[in-house]
Amino acid sequence: MSFPEDMRSRIIKEGIDRIAHRALLKALGLTDDDLSKPFIGVANAYNTIVPGHMALDKIGNAVKQGIISAGGVPFEFGVIGVCDGIAMGHKGMSYALPSREIIADSIEVMVEAHQFDGLVVIGSCDKIVPGMLMSVLRLNIPAIVVTGGPMIPEKVFGEFVSIKHAFESAGLFKSGRISEEELKIYENFCAPYCGSCQGLFTANTMQILTEIMGLSLPYTSTSPCGSARKLRIAKEAGKRVVELVKLNLKPLDFINENSFENAITMDMLIGGSTNTVLHIPAIANEAGIKIELEKFDEISKKTPHIVSIDPASNYMLVHLDESGGVPMIVKKAKEFFHNEMNVNGERIYDIADKAFARGANIIADPSKPYRKEGGIAILKGNIAEKGAVIKSAAVDDSMYRFEGEAKVFDSEKEALDAILKGEIEEGDVIVIRYVGPKAMGMPEMLLPTAAIAGMGLEKVALITDGRFSGATRGPAIGHVSPEAFVGGNIALLRDGDIISIDIPNRSLNAKISEEEFKERRKKWKAKEIKHRGYLAKYSKLVNQAETGAIM
Repeated sequence: MSFPEDMRSRIIKEGIDRIAHRALLKALGLTDDDLSKPFIGVANAYNTIVPGHMALDKIGNAVKQGIISAGGVPFEFGVIGVCDGIAMGHKGMSYALPSREIIADSIEVMVEAHQFDGLVVIGSCDKIVPGMLMSVLRLNIPAIVVTGGPMIPEKVFGEFVSIKHAFESAGLFKSGRISEEELKIYENFCAPYCGSCQGLFTANTMQILTEIMGLSLPYTSTSPCGSARKLRIAKEAGKRVVELVKLNLKPLDFINENSFENAITMDMLIGGSTNTVLHIPAIANEAGIKIELEKFDEISKKTPHIVSIDPASNYMLVHLDESGGVPMIVKKAKEFFHNEMNVNGERIYDIADKAFARGANIIADPSKPYRKEGGIAILKGNIAEKGAVIKSAAVDDSMYRFEGEAKVFDSEKEALDAILKGEIEEGDVIVIRYVGPKAMGMPEMLLPTAAIAGMGLEKVALITDGRFSGATRGPAIGHVSPEAFVGGNIALLRDGDIISIDIPNRSLNAKISEEEFKERRKKWKAKEIKHRGYLAKYSKLVNQAETGAIM
């Protein structure tokens, strides 16, 4: 099969007026024969600060081997990546969600400046994969995604542990439930290998959704980081992208609205991270498709929850992999999916028909689900007029309906200090505001929710205009929109207000009359928050959470 006559890279390497271009390419070691081949960009988020990314250099090498073996020329370039866990609980977390836009933009810059014919993006963690998917659909050239895969877990005191347990161990220690020696054991064994953190947090959720959308090869998302299987998949992905160039097959030739519905359906079946409610609309926006917040709830109400993984259970991603991964979920729940195309050229039903389990079976039959509805719910009410999000899969049944007194904080630190000092009691509803997209870049509130769990508080809810890590469990409601900074009603709440949460009826309300809200609004003044640099730009350009926080 020959390459298309209109390959993009011809513009930088053919003709008399491109002598200087060819000279620069030959400075890289390219030969005349290489100049006749397709140029493939390899956008790699490898770095030595993010555990999910520290093995991506090896994956990148395997991708490049595949490209070369198929007759292409790979050009690798770097992409930034924030480790949400390391950024958690301080100023750094304000940069996590905003980094998604930088990732998408920087890949666009490199691809368009150098006119690559095809693209492979390699990433693992929370905002990196969404940003890469945004760039893939925006550019719409032959492309494939290689995700780095999950971290393999180890056991502590007889149970598999994840990074969630490390965050919660601080509260366990503060409340006297574990010793300093036990605390150190959690520190040493909760993140033992490379890979995205072990449970069904944002990184692993987005990798799974990438696969079901059809943008990565089968089994890419669940094959563990550091495994030989991951390297084989990476090599095949490198080969496949060259074939895509030959076929001139672009992402938007097979990605459509059904693809995004499949992603949301998968999210509900597995009880994935609430951050997908930000990322899926933003990714779809690049394809010219609008995904409303209501779409998540519409699909949730008709989709059973059939996979329960940490933080909802003690199972980890490796157990899903042993159970047959994404293809086995489709095989068991085929009627919930559209039979769309995978980047390998097969339809997802055909891929699913070949699925098999190797050592575990954690995927429930849809007729006997963990819950009859999906793992994420969208709540609305006088606190969240445009919506709020909760990971219902990680909420105990006893907390599906809950009322409590508000304890209101204007920062994460104030709330965390109050929790660890024992100032929060059973029956309280913690409100953390002024941390929305425009105010603070919408940081995750994992430290407060982990502290609540660690302190042994079982009847405490948390509401915020920020967001939550996929590692969060319990009645944690985020993405409250409009945010406090722009005058959303969450800004008007006071200590002692009675907050009513009703997940089955999808409502979130303060027991405050409209007249009282009006009186409070007369006295409300917008909080002054000053940013410099990128956050100042981001704050001016970003939209509210219900849009996916798109720019």
